[in-house]
Amino acid sequence: MLSRVESNHRAQSEHGRYADRVPRPELDSERLILQRFTRRDAATLDEGIRVSLPDLNQWLPWARLDYTSADTTAFIRESLQAWKEERAWDYSIRLKDDPRRHLGNISFWTVSKLGKIAEIGYWVRSDETSRGICTEAVELLLDETFNSMGYHKVVLRIAVGNHASDRVAEKLGFTREGVLREELLIRGNWVDHTLWSLLDREYRAARRSRVARK
Repeated sequence: MLSRVESNHRAQSEHGRYADRVPRPELDSERLILQRFTRRDAATLDEGIRVSLPDLNQWLPWARLDYTSADTTAFIRESLQAWKEERAWDYSIRLKDDPRRHLGNISFWTVSKLGKIAEIGYWVRSDETSRGICTEAVELLLDETFNSMGYHKVVLRIAVGNHASDRVAEKLGFTREGVLREELLIRGNWVDHTLWSLLDREYRAARRSRVARK
């Protein structure tokens, strides 16, 4: 999954401030809490990244095997500034039952202010995959982007071969639009990315369907 760090510069240069509305700093679902980063999160974020680097390394340019705690500190500093400038919004993913443990990151930012298009990026630590955490976190953020922020369309850019992230998109009703050729340079190789999209009316229809089945 493309992370906010790699793609945020594009939207910032084209559109300036990202949206007229500001998202809530904390979101919650049945199991999860998504919360805005603070400087106190550095140690738990750093631990989550380090146990996941062998997996993240193949998908995300920032996930170098020589990643250091200084990189974590720099990310949190930049994240706080992005919130302040309303450029992008990063959240820490945590369990309600164990809020001190960092499960991963999820972020969104504006791709087109005129088109009301947002992009979501995410990762979940390697020892917490296959538990539905990523799907639940993205679903929670979709509620915020569509219902609170008023976006018309949300997109995902997923590296070709990242089947776990593809499954998240499929479960949540995203449409596969096509392949963006050589979209990102990772470990010296240009990597194709699949573009997925979800429209606001599709999100609302899928949500009504899920509620009806309960």
